[in-house]
Amino acid sequence: MRYKIDFKFLAIVLLALTGFITLSSFRASHPATKPKVKGPRIVNIVNFIRLLEPRDSAITEDVLYQTVVKQVALMKKYHLSGTFLLQYDALLDSRYQKLLKSLPGNSFEIGAWWEIPQPLVENAGLKWRGRYPWDWRANIGFSTGYTPHEREQLADVYMRDFKRIFGYYPKSVASWFIDAHTLNYLYQKYHIVASANCKDQYGTDGYTLWGGYWNQAYYPSKVNAYMPAQNEANQIPVPIFRMLGSDPIRQYDEGLGHQRQGVVTLEPVYPRAGGDSTWVNWFFKEFVNGASLGFAYTQAGQENSFTWPAMAKGLELQFQLIKKLNDQKKIKVETLAESGQWFKDHYKVTPPTAVTATEDIPGGNARTVWFDSRFYRANLLWENGTLRFRDIHLFNEQLRSKYETEVATSNECTFFTLPAVDGYLWSTPDKFAGLKFKMILNGKEQLLEGGDPVITESMPGKLLINWPLKNIKGSLEIVFTEKQVRISLRSKHQAKWLLDLETADKAELPFTSVTSDKVSAQFEGMKYAITAAKGNFADPGNTHHFRIVPSQNQILLDL
Repeated sequence: MRYKIDFKFLAIVLLALTGFITLSSFRASHPATKPKVKGPRIVNIVNFIRLLEPRDSAITEDVLYQTVVKQVALMKKYHLSGTFLLQYDALLDSRYQKLLKSLPGNSFEIGAWWEIPQPLVENAGLKWRGRYPWDWRANIGFSTGYTPHEREQLADVYMRDFKRIFGYYPKSVASWFIDAHTLNYLYQKYHIVASANCKDQYGTDGYTLWGGYWNQAYYPSKVNAYMPAQNEANQIPVPIFRMLGSDPIRQYDEGLGHQRQGVVTLEPVYPRAGGDSTWVNWFFKEFVNGASLGFAYTQAGQENSFTWPAMAKGLELQFQLIKKLNDQKKIKVETLAESGQWFKDHYKVTPPTAVTATEDIPGGNARTVWFDSRFYRANLLWENGTLRFRDIHLFNEQLRSKYETEVATSNECTFFTLPAVDGYLWSTPDKFAGLKFKMILNGKEQLLEGGDPVITESMPGKLLINWPLKNIKGSLEIVFTEKQVRISLRSKHQAKWLLDLETADKAELPFTSVTSDKVSAQFEGMKYAITAAKGNFADPGNTHHFRIVPSQNQILLDL
């Protein structure tokens, strides 16, 4: 047998043995494994266009048009690409046609905004039921207000006229919410590659989307456009991106105790968020630097209904920063269709991703981690040195949305997933719900206390969190994977610790029974369970609550 001698390697070893170089320096220059490449930070600038605004007589059609003209000018000023989505009545307007046709196709995308105005309904041969030519109620201005067959008619008319005007079919169709039947029809017949829906919110403008894949993008179930599918066979192969850029710390609790949730997002019209330079700089710092697993995503831009004076300051400061980060190759600015195609090229099913904030805005002391997969979402929140699961929702592709076969009759619309922990709906301003980390010392329960968490993207689809503790010598390790959450205490000292669900007294909880190996629940007519491969569930005396006691200092939840 012949051996090939690597003389270069032999020379390096001899030099090391004689002391001219160290083996450690050789290892540093020849690493055994390549460092993990950070996933892309994708930014879509999406502005959607309405022809008219019946809610305010001062917002004329010309005011709305000039807003879009200014948006185009600002994007050109900073050489930023982006997407304009047209509501059908704006699509038919010659001014928008001329303006958008003049944009270079290699940097601007024209797509569809799926709100349903009067001309679209009547051109599809249907009767208009709205109060105004565009009516924002869920049973009038959205596809949920029409039968599945009528939705197809509306889609055919829109696509026919879009192609007549622009010469091609749009690749992106987005809306605050869109039903699965329409989405699948647009994919199968017109081959769209991307969609988008509203951020998670409760009751804002009458639209509730609660418990879904919190940010980034997901493949929806064929029977529920809000529910991520678990299997390729049961999903619509069009990624839905979550819009508006939610504050990962504050948006969830905003407006707690009120009927409608508030808004803390990248939208430039909000002075405490997207219109404030301190908040915007903080948001993009966490966006660029935070652990995200596969990729990070946010959507900038604004609907023209808010008008230019309200959004000008915020858009200017955002676009200036986005331009700088894009030039530094810290983010990637692209159209919605480009992001959709990238997602489809990289993922056959919905991937695990994360949104993290390891620092708060000046004056704040919270930290947070959002983890999403096709099976569940979970949120950890650190406040004042303590920790709780603020949110855990389970995903099940079989949970059918009522809007897939029924016509919405209410002016409001609701989409849900399966709650295991809900720190918003089960809270009051005086008592925050959550699965809280506790210890038992001298027979008394107290909250675990610790320092700042260290978050590591150890490998694709796996997020590792190490939390150094103060009232126990050691640290808590939390590992998120696609189907499980593992929680372990790393300490040389014996300590009793547990997870304890606390809620407001009058919270409406879905739990039906608690046994040592699982908590059973029922929501929206579906039965489901939270199970533990390690650790035991216990009922502390109230059948609506539960706690989880570790086994050999470890809890392993199957989600």
